[in-house]
This record gives sequence, structure tokens and C-alpha cells, in this order.
Amino acid sequence: MSSEKFPMTRKGYESLQNELHQLKSVERPNVIQAIADAREHGDLSENAEYHAAREKQGFIEGRIADIETKISRAEAIDPAKIKSSSVKFGATVTLLDEDTDEEKTFQIVGVDEADVENGLLSFSSPLARALMTKETRDVIEVTTPKGFKSYEILEILFQ
Repeated sequence: MSSEKFPMTRKGYESLQNELHQLKSVERPNVIQAIADAREHGDLSENAEYHAAREKQGFIEGRIADIETKISRAEAIDPAKIKSSSVKFGATVTLLDEDTDEEKTFQIVGVDEADVENGLLSFSSPLARALMTKETRDVIEVTTPKGFKSYEILEILFQ
């Protein structure tokens, strides 16, 4: 397994830590109790509650392992500590779509944090890659799933 580190915002890192804590301290004990309760009902071969609890336990344990791996490989970056006039990881960028005159704002985040609907753009996406190292008033052109787009960078913030 590679020991390569992957960038993640401080907020994304803390979110993973919170989910891991919830899974270990609440979800795991609850499912263990549900399995114990289901065992008390007798024949396990026909016990749907037992099988459902075991399936949920498998999901929880898999998710715990996944989060622990992500946390161990994460390089948590606090965008507020970055001082730059150009787009870098963690930047919040306001763009003007030159075709529609619509403004869009995205924060460039880690792959696991990406949620385009909520303005969180993976640093590995075509748009984020086109934005990297550009400055305010620069125009970028990018091929998206919806076709060729042209954007002007209106603002770059690190917050």
C-alpha cells in the first residue's frame, strides 16, 4: 500500500474524525447489542433481525476501516493559513460563466469532500485543474461533461 498523502481541508478532516467517533462509540455498540438481542430469539438460520444486524455490522466495520485509511493518508490543510493571489488547494473561487453571465462559487477540496451541488469541487476535476495557479481576472477554458465552457475568475479567497 502506498504511503502517499492526499490533501484534504481541515473541515473535511474533522468531519471524517467525527464520523469515525460516531461509528465507534455509538453505531458499533448499538449493532453489537442488536446482534446479542437477536441471538436470544433462538434459531439464527431463520432470524431476519440477526441477519440484518450482522449485515449492518459488516457495513459499519467496513466504513470504519475506510475512514481510518483516509485519515492516515490525509494531509489536512487549513485554507485560512494560505496567503496567495493565485488559485491553490483550499481556495474559494468565484467564477463568471462567460456564456450565461451566471456567477458560481466553488471551494477546491479533497476528492472525498467533493460535493458540486454544495460548491465543493474536487482538486482533481477538470475545472479545478484548469483553475490551479490562475489569478483574478484570468479567463480559463475547460471541457466539461456539458461541453466547452469559458469562465472568468472574479475572486479568490482563502478562508
